[in-house]
Amino acid sequence: MIEERQKGLKMKISRQSKIIELINKYDIETQEELADRLMKDGYNVTQATVSRDIRELKLTKVAVDGGKQKYIVLQKTEPDLSEKYTRVLRDGFLSMDMAQNILVIKTVSGMAMAVAAALDALHISSIVGCIAGDDTIMCAIRTSDETVKVMEKLSKIINAV
Repeated sequence: MIEERQKGLKMKISRQSKIIELINKYDIETQEELADRLMKDGYNVTQATVSRDIRELKLTKVAVDGGKQKYIVLQKTEPDLSEKYTRVLRDGFLSMDMAQNILVIKTVSGMAMAVAAALDALHISSIVGCIAGDDTIMCAIRTSDETVKVMEKLSKIINAV
């Protein structure tokens, strides 16, 4: 039962991460269009699932050229969005290590992109950028000293009760 719930959570985080990626890449106007793009990327979704994800991600529509609309992510000023990113970080994180100014983060298999997106959304100024694979993230950080500080900050976030 717990394994099924973790698998479901992992799938949800992965799907929602893909939704954010898709709406940033394409001008997606409808839930049906979003569902079609998700299906093309291998996500088996229903309209109800897409609708729920849109609500949870707090997506909204804005006008674009030609009288059309597209989905965007609302500004990340709301505290509960930060909590979502923190939860993604906690759920996917396994370990981290540093190699000078490179922070290497190991995640649950399939979660690296979602965790990297969460790191980006937390706007840690020392992190220049992240590259994610399936279960590993490489973060470029400005200096070795700042890498240690970022590791401490992430440890506090991950281990906070």
